[in-house]
Order: sequence, then structure tokens, then C-alpha cells
Amino acid sequence: MDLIVKGGLVASVAGVTRADVGIRDGRIAEVGSDLRAEAARTIDASGCYVLPGGVDVHTHLDTPSFGTRTADDYLTGTIAAACGGTTTIVDFCQQEKGQSLRDAIATWHAKAADKAAIDYGFHIIIVDLNDAAQAELATLPEMGVTSFKLFMAYRGMSQVDDLALLRTMEQARAAGAVVMVHAENGDAAYFLQRKLVAEGKLAPKYHADSRPPRVEAEATARAIALAEITGAPLYVVHLTCEEALEELVRGRMRGAPVTGETCTQYLYLTRDDLDRPGFEGAKYVFTPPARTRKDQDILWRALADGTLAALSSDHSPWNYSGQKDMGRDDFTRIPNGGPGIEERMMMAWQGVAQGRLSVERFVEITATNPARLFGLFPRKGTIAPGADADLLIWDPAAKLRLTRTALHQNVDYTLYEGRDVEGVPRTVLLRGEVIVQDREYVGRRGSGRFLHRARWGERLPPEA
Repeated sequence: MDLIVKGGLVASVAGVTRADVGIRDGRIAEVGSDLRAEAARTIDASGCYVLPGGVDVHTHLDTPSFGTRTADDYLTGTIAAACGGTTTIVDFCQQEKGQSLRDAIATWHAKAADKAAIDYGFHIIIVDLNDAAQAELATLPEMGVTSFKLFMAYRGMSQVDDLALLRTMEQARAAGAVVMVHAENGDAAYFLQRKLVAEGKLAPKYHADSRPPRVEAEATARAIALAEITGAPLYVVHLTCEEALEELVRGRMRGAPVTGETCTQYLYLTRDDLDRPGFEGAKYVFTPPARTRKDQDILWRALADGTLAALSSDHSPWNYSGQKDMGRDDFTRIPNGGPGIEERMMMAWQGVAQGRLSVERFVEITATNPARLFGLFPRKGTIAPGADADLLIWDPAAKLRLTRTALHQNVDYTLYEGRDVEGVPRTVLLRGEVIVQDREYVGRRGSGRFLHRARWGERLPPEA
């Protein structure tokens, strides 16, 4: 063995057991009690859990939008992810108007090359479904891109119509890909924005009024109906509220091929954060907006009982100074999004500490299910022979106060400033190499690999 992680509580969706993990050539070679094989190195995990590295399937790194660019590139963003316990991301590669999908993917490969600190894959965001782009969709799985995202929101920017959704879904079903949707009625949100602006209601708090739960629920129901018409698998991103969740449940009861996620911020923040003193509420402008404490409780239950499949970060980092403040006089000009790639797993673990989630369910929503749904399992998201040795030695007793300076993201605030968490990754391994030790990145720039993902419903082959 190259390395044995000894004496920890190894956690999977099937249970928690005290075991050692043997690693050879970057893969897990053996999991068992008191492994006695000789190893070049051992790591003592006594008193800690040994968890599969986190898989975050909703990030926006080095992405242009709102006339600016997200603050984290592939270097700073993936280092931050690693320090929070995430060893794999699937990032959104965005097509520009008139651009071919292959060229968009090539652009994202260039962004990641020689920078990524963890392994990564790409979704494709489609904003211009011309005939050539539609024909390209069938070829993307051969390039390892097996998920296509469309926005039902952001009128005049990235919003597509229902025909584009239907055409994409038809191609996805045939190609073995999954369709992801940002489910908000963009025309309704635009109508409400214009109404509020005309009334002189320009402060950040009105962001929530411009995108009420019904705007999200209507689009969620419509996207599910279109998936039923085409038979395409559908994944609803960042679901936030009871009304939208009801539509997801109704669709699944009809047998619709739909799954969904929520994001960390919807478990902890409410629309009241948009009304913080001065312009501080701008930090909490993300889309859909945060809802109510009742919605938080409903989302926690949905994560615990399997109604929602995954927890993502939707890391879309804009600096408060120089970016968020572009909308100081008009909330519609505030770049939508917030940081969270580093905080995701630590904030989710608070659900374990508070009794909302079991350890097994924590592993499932932060690692195993995202890997299964997006063509990375069983190479990622599990601790089993043959899997990549992406491991977290997680200290459940360690405490950390979340502050901007305590984190590694290249953004000038955190949504959770001053919050205390209990449960922190002590050591992070990527393919058997220690890349984080005691909250410090000790890996190599550019050591992350592009992941050629399997088609929907298939497993990633061992040699991939």
C-alpha cells in the first residue's frame, strides 16, 4: 500500500463502521478492520470520520455575467472548495450568443488548465439554441459533457423559451444526457421588477418581492410537464420553497423523470437578510431569493427524507465592493449570486450536529448522489475498492468561526460571517495525495483532472 488511513469511522450511505482504508496508485485498494499490509505512510484518523470527498455539481467559476466576472477563477475557487472538503466540482460552462457549444467547452478547458486544484467536469449552459447548436448536443457526451442547462429566468440575458427547452430535452433523451433548469418564470420576474422600479422601490429587499415563490413554482411545474412530454431526465437546480417542492412531489407521483437539489444558503438565510442596514442586503441578492424560516424547515426535511437528492453551493461569487455595489441605486443591477463553495459541507454538517441529518444522509446529499446523478459514480462519491482515493478526515469536534479572513475564496465577504460551526475537515486527500492539512492548502496548482462523465443512468468505467 502507498497509504493507510487508520482507525477512523468510515461513512457511506450504507452505514458507519470503524475501519482502515488502504490506498494504492491513487485508488482505494481495500477497506477493512485493522489492515496489516505494509504501507509507505499511515494517517491516524482516530476520533474522526472518514468521508468520501464532497461533490459539488453547481458552481460558477471565472464566469462573465451582469457586465462583470465572478471573483473566483479555477485556482482560487478550487482551493477554497478543497479547504471545505469538496474534491470534485461540475462547473457551468456558458455558451455566448452565436458561439458553438464546442467552442464554449474549449474556452472552459482553457480556464481550468494548469489551475484546478481538484477534479472537475462541465455542464453546458445553452443560451442560443440555433440549429447548429442543437445538432451539436448529440456529440457532447462523447466529450464527457452529459448535462445541459437552460435558464427559464433572466429575460433579455440567458432566458430561453419553451420551444428551446423542448428541443434540448428531445436531444438529451436521445443522447443520454440530463437537462438542468433554473426554474423561474422570467417574464413574470421582469414584469414585477419593472413595476417595483416604477414605484421607486429600489433597495435590495425588493429583490425578494420581484421573484416570489409562485414565480419559481410555476416554472418548476412547467419544466416538469415538458420533461414528461419528451421523456427527458430533468434536474431542477436550487429549489427554495414549499410551493416549488410541492410541484416536484406532484411530478414524481405522476412518474415524471425529475430530481432536484437545494443549496446551502436556502437552509440558513431568509428574505430578511435582504433588508440589512445600509446596502448590506446586496450581499444576499441571489436568485431565486432566500425565503422564510418555514421554507428552511421544509427543505431540511426534504433533504433528510430523500425528496431532494443533493445539496450544492451555487457558488457565484461577486465582490461587495466593485461588483455588488453596481446596483446601489437599483436592485435589478446587483449581480445575482453569492459565495459558498468552501462553506457548503461545513454548513451541511451542522444538520448532523443538530440531529436534522444522519451521517449517512450527509454523505449521500454532499457526495454520493451528486456523483451518481452526474455520471461520476463509482469513481467519485464513495469509499469502496476501485474508487478514487478522495477522502476527508472529518473532525466532528473541531470548531471554526466562519469569517472572510478564515476562508480561502477570492471574495470580500461570506454569507455566514461570524457563524460558529462544529465539524471541520482536518485532512483532505485527492486521489491519495494530501492536498489540505489543518485548513491549509498543501497541494499542487493544476493537479485537478478533467472528468469525462458517463451518460445518464450509466456508471463511470474504471479506466475513465
